[in-house]
Amino acid sequence: MAELIRPSTVLPAQRRQITIKTSDGLNLIGEVATPLGEITGSLLMLHPNPSGGGMMDSHIYKKAANRLPALAGIEIIRFNTRGTTSEAGSSDGEYDGGKSEKLDVLAALDYCFEQLKTKDLYVIGWSFGTELALQYARDKRIKELILLSPPMLSTTDEDLEFWIKDGRTITALIPELDDYLKPEKARQKFSKVKNLRQIDVAGGKHLLVGEPIVHLVLSEIVKVIAPSRLPLPTEV
Repeated sequence: MAELIRPSTVLPAQRRQITIKTSDGLNLIGEVATPLGEITGSLLMLHPNPSGGGMMDSHIYKKAANRLPALAGIEIIRFNTRGTTSEAGSSDGEYDGGKSEKLDVLAALDYCFEQLKTKDLYVIGWSFGTELALQYARDKRIKELILLSPPMLSTTDEDLEFWIKDGRTITALIPELDDYLKPEKARQKFSKVKNLRQIDVAGGKHLLVGEPIVHLVLSEIVKVIAPSRLPLPTEV
């Protein structure tokens, strides 16, 4: 008999802890969740601001790791940036407001390509993680970016100009009730980024809470990486 997918549901995958080494000598704690069958694509996750409790286990990312390998064949790579703690442990170093975290992003990308031998890599950022993605996840081997609740606090016009010229597709999910960037302001902010697809999340807040919103976010991720796996089931 089928069971409803709940916030605590964990579906089958090969899960293993990893350590990512940065160029300035730090060890970053992470986890890879690999599908038991075909890999449709890989997704590197950049988490929300650790100063506000963000980490690799922030709820959307944890649920993606628990569900998407089985439901969509997507390999999920999560890690804690410097000075960040989760159930898996603490990464070395100290939070640096998005500056030294550049080295964390570059090290994670290197790990994906050199250690995991990732072929089709996508990068997702959530809140603070969107700033890291837009500023530092520029490796030409990255397929596309996905942005969740981008606050656009430190990303500059020059950063956006890079993506305008680059042309790779960016998908941005903008909560209707976001604390930082609501849909209309987002349309103004991204008006020149013609390669950006904006999705307004009706009733959504910055933290994207609630199972219907979680299902919508995960579905949009799958739409980018493995659209043939849609619709995502609500029961297993």
